[in-house]
Amino acid sequence: MVALKLQKRLAAEVLKCGKRKVWLDPNEVNEISMANSRQNIRKLVKDGFVIRKPQNIHSRSRARLAAAAKAKGRHTGYGKRRGTREARLPTSLLWMRRMRVLRRLLRKYRDAKKIDKHMYHELYLKVKGNVYKNKRVLMESIHKEKAEKLREKAIAEQFESRRTKNKAARLRKLERREERFAHYFDAAAPKATGKSKK
Repeated sequence: MVALKLQKRLAAEVLKCGKRKVWLDPNEVNEISMANSRQNIRKLVKDGFVIRKPQNIHSRSRARLAAAAKAKGRHTGYGKRRGTREARLPTSLLWMRRMRVLRRLLRKYRDAKKIDKHMYHELYLKVKGNVYKNKRVLMESIHKEKAEKLREKAIAEQFESRRTKNKAARLRKLERREERFAHYFDAAAPKATGKSKK
């Protein structure tokens, strides 16, 4: 048996793989042993006497099955947990997610002109102060506040219209009173002049 150590090393370099991946044809040992340069090895590769072995199969089917089961909630009992609850899902991460969701909603509403900048700022601070636990609660709060503002505005308008109406009525009343006084004095004036002539 001829030692083909050199040929194997050269073949590994030519084929760009490890020596364990090189297959030398056992029937062509004599011809392979004659090859002592990379050029000769390339020729042998072309002829099929030296081959690069295929990669070993490393199946992920079992891993995929396990992952699918875990996604359903299997294999996650107390016995399978290594880290603390905080380490597995930090509360700070949950807080950040909630903040980002609520702030995104506020930005969207402000850009769509559903809320003005003052209401945005007020709600932003409330969000930061942990007033709203999720998006639904925040949306309900916005709708309620908007309805309240509309109601207040309507009441204010009613009040204003009533004030202007009453003011107009008062002015009319004063004008009528002045007219009556003027009419009375006009009627009384000639009588007074008539008495003075006698």
